[in-house]
Formats: sequence, structure tokens, C-alpha cells
Amino acid sequence: MLSVLKNRVYRHLLAAQVVALTGTGLATVALGLLAYELAGDAAGLVLGTALTIKMVAYVVIAPIAAAVAERLDRRRMLVALDLVRAAVAVCLPFVSEIWQVYVLIFVLQSASAGFTPAFQATIPDVLTDEQDYTRALSLSRLAYDLESLLSPMLAAALLVFVSFNSLFWGTGLGFIASALLVVSVVLPSPKPSQRRGIYDRTTRGIRLYLSTPRLRGLLALTWTAAALSAMIIVNTVVIVRSDLGLRESAVAIALAGFGGGSMLAAFVLPRLLDRYMDRSVMMIGATLGTFAMGISAILFALVPISLTGLFLLWACIGFGYSATLTPSGRLLTRSARPEDRPAVFAAQFTLSHACWLVLYPLAGWIMTTTSTAATLGWMTLAAAPGLIAACLIWPRRPKAVLKEQADTP
Repeated sequence: MLSVLKNRVYRHLLAAQVVALTGTGLATVALGLLAYELAGDAAGLVLGTALTIKMVAYVVIAPIAAAVAERLDRRRMLVALDLVRAAVAVCLPFVSEIWQVYVLIFVLQSASAGFTPAFQATIPDVLTDEQDYTRALSLSRLAYDLESLLSPMLAAALLVFVSFNSLFWGTGLGFIASALLVVSVVLPSPKPSQRRGIYDRTTRGIRLYLSTPRLRGLLALTWTAAALSAMIIVNTVVIVRSDLGLRESAVAIALAGFGGGSMLAAFVLPRLLDRYMDRSVMMIGATLGTFAMGISAILFALVPISLTGLFLLWACIGFGYSATLTPSGRLLTRSARPEDRPAVFAAQFTLSHACWLVLYPLAGWIMTTTSTAATLGWMTLAAAPGLIAACLIWPRRPKAVLKEQADTP
């Protein structure tokens, strides 16, 4: 897996991703503490609103940013967006009103909505061999999972010596380091073969995406994966603290189960994808995750669950989640010409976050009105339609779609 690090350009891009993710992790901790300082017991409402603003920015801004990016040098665009994110981060320690938090979060996440799809679309242009690209996808998944485990620990260590506001400065430094790493290499920046209007450029990615059967199947599986992760991310703290009656540290252990399962999948996926089709691996992953959540519902209804049991259940769901989504970059790369990849990656970014925009509040609402077992059952039912739809609309045999897509109006 690590052989792809011999490529200098990719090595710098992965390092940029790691430092930016670390900074984002610090900001997540600091933002929660800032919300509590400003709103007290209403901090949950502030954070929930901020999360909604984040998702709205992702859904709305990503296609627009992809349309603009088509005319820009990709390296300059990525560096500029990193600097915008750094500037917002260093403004956060100085806010004194809740509305200021909302405005800055919208600007920050709008910049991320432009940065992330363009960054993801650059990797297959750098690593043109599909096996190398598959390994890069697994490394990217590992980076996300390690960040979710290590950033809270780093934040806790720093808070021994500094105030929470200082964590935002660490976030700013992370984005600046990311910008320096991006500017240190030359990136491919494919240009479109013909000029298009702003409406065409804004909607092209989604039109290409929805015209491709395997990408429609990917969207269906993304819905399933979103249902799995929404249950874990939104409700783990309630399950651990209220149902199991354990301390705050146990929440981190339970979430580590989900992250650990995801990391295990990232390690084994390159070999699996060398031997089996993407569709088979992703369908099995989605089935495993959905089945594990259904089993969790039954167990919660019948027997007391220990922290160890919860860890193992969450690890199974995390494995299925990662196996479902990690290969998505391969499908997107195969389904678009180099000049169209930013738009198609932006379409996946937009549509996937639209799924989370629905399923995050759904998971929270069900949990507040019913039991944990019932919530797990309902979220299993919410995940199942995506799995069924993918079986029906994603053909077993891959078809050549690139030529048809290139001519799509």
C-alpha cells in the first residue's frame, strides 16, 4: 500500500490532507467548547445549526465551485481555498455572538466544498495506474479514520497548556501547511475541450453522474452508508452515557470501534479490489453494515449490551461503511474524462451530503422519541432501500459510458 508514496506529488498531497484534517479535528473540539461558552446549555442547538449550515454549504456550493474551477488553474485554486479556510479559522477565537459563528462556519465550509472535490479529482490525474489509485484511496480512508481517533487526543493534550481558543490557531496553521504542500508541486489541470455556459458548467457534473448507471448505484449505496454512519455519529454518545451508564471516555472507545472497523477495511480493500469487481465489494460492504445494524437492534431489544459488545458491533458497521464508500473514487474516475472529473467528484460530494442532511436529523429525532433498539431498527430500514435500489439499477457487467457522457448536452 505504501509504495504509492514514492510518487513525490502524491506524497505531498497526502501530507497536505493529513495536516488539514488534523487542523479540522482541532477545530471540531474547539467549536464545541466555543458553543458552550456562548450558549451554555443551548450549545447542542448551536452545534446542530452549525452542522446543518455545513451540509447546506456542501450541497449548494460544491456544484458552483466546480463550474468556476473549470476555468482556473487547479493548484492556484486549492492554495487560495486553503488560505481562505486558514483566515476563517484565525477569526473564530474573536467571535462574541452566535450569529458570527454561523457566518464563519458557512464561509469555512463553502471553501471546503470547493476544495475537497477538486483535491479528490486531482489524485487520479497524478496516479494514473488504477492499482496505485486504489491504494491511495485506502490511504485516504486511513487518514480520515486516524484523524477521528487522534485529533481529540491531541486536542486534549493541548488543552492542558492552552485555552480552547488557541486550538483555532492550530487549525489555521494546518490549512497554511496544506497550502504550502500543494504549492510545492506541479499539479495537472485538464481544461475542457469546449467552452460552456455557467448553467451548463454548474449542472454538468450532476447530469453526467445521474446519466451513468453505476454512479446511480453508487448514490444508492451512499444513502445506505449515510444511514449507518448517521446512527453512529449522532447517537453513540446517548447510547453510552444513558443506556450503558458509562463515562465520557467510553464514548471515545465506542467510536474507536467504528473507526477501527473502517481502518481494517481500508487495509484489506486493495487486495479485494484486485480480485473482485467494485460492485461486488461495495454491495457486500453495504449488506454487512446493514445486517450488523439490524443485529444490533435485536440485541439491544433482548439482552444488556456491554461496552465490549458495542465496540464489536460498531466495528462491523464501520467495516461495512468503509467497504461501501472507499472504492467510490475508482467509479468516479472511470466514469468521466479528466476535464470532467472535478464536476463529477463535486456531484458525488453534493449528493452524498444531501443524504447526510436528511439522515443526521432523522437519526437524532427517532432517538429522542423512541428507544435505542427501535432507533437501530428504523435506521436499518432506512438503510435497506439504498441497498435494494443499487441491486436493481447498477448493472453487473460494466458498460462503456465515457463516450456517451462526453456527448451529453
